[in-house]
Amino acid sequence: MNLFAKMMSRLGPRSPNRGNGGLRVPSAPEGACVYAVGDIHGERKALDRMLAAIAADAERQRANGLDAVAVFLGDYIDRGTDSCGVLDRLCRDPLAGVPCRFLLGNHEAAMLDFIEDPVRASEWLNYGGAEALGSYGIRASVGTSDPARCRALRDALMERLPDEHLAFLKALEPMVVLGDYAFVHAGIRPGRPLARQRTDDLLTIREPFLSWPHPHEKTIVHGHTITRSPEVTAARIGIDTGAYATGTLTALALCGTARSFIQVTA
Repeated sequence: MNLFAKMMSRLGPRSPNRGNGGLRVPSAPEGACVYAVGDIHGERKALDRMLAAIAADAERQRANGLDAVAVFLGDYIDRGTDSCGVLDRLCRDPLAGVPCRFLLGNHEAAMLDFIEDPVRASEWLNYGGAEALGSYGIRASVGTSDPARCRALRDALMERLPDEHLAFLKALEPMVVLGDYAFVHAGIRPGRPLARQRTDDLLTIREPFLSWPHPHEKTIVHGHTITRSPEVTAARIGIDTGAYATGTLTALALCGTARSFIQVTA
């Protein structure tokens, strides 16, 4: 197993919430260490290693008097080979008592759309749905659009999809706010208050969010857009390092004003 934790950024302001020039340094909730996990995309082995790494770090933080909470940023399914295994792991207390929050990703939204209307949402099969169905033992082909075949695939999925998986998918959240951070799958629409963000933007936006240079209402932690390494700007922290393509799954640890990254490889 190739498991490593890499410290990418640690902030040490002279006062609790002020950095150079008097600018406020974002902070996790007092007394808590928050772990945000990037896009998993069916990579069960990487997920298992990440959970072990977070559990070990959380135990160390508990010795310092900090409670742990984990936020998973969505896109648990598709692309990789074991979407079923990932959902099975996540819906069964994955961190043994550590509170977990689970965000909705665009791929989970697409799967739910396919369940509701497989003909209208057949495009899901072209960007990971076929692999997700395969993890449930259902053979599907990319490019399938025949209405009867799409309905048959949906019916087969509903026969094999555990009730716990469906309940997990339907309970996913669009956004979580903890301390000075807002956690979303893709990003937010700049200039629009967090309370008025549209779900479609939270799940799919790239521009103008990615190039926006100014701080938002909260520092945004997100996945969705793959980068070789985590991206940190004044406005956002992106942690999708393409686990299904690169083998590297990334998590962000936020403890007070300190930031660090945990990375595992499958």
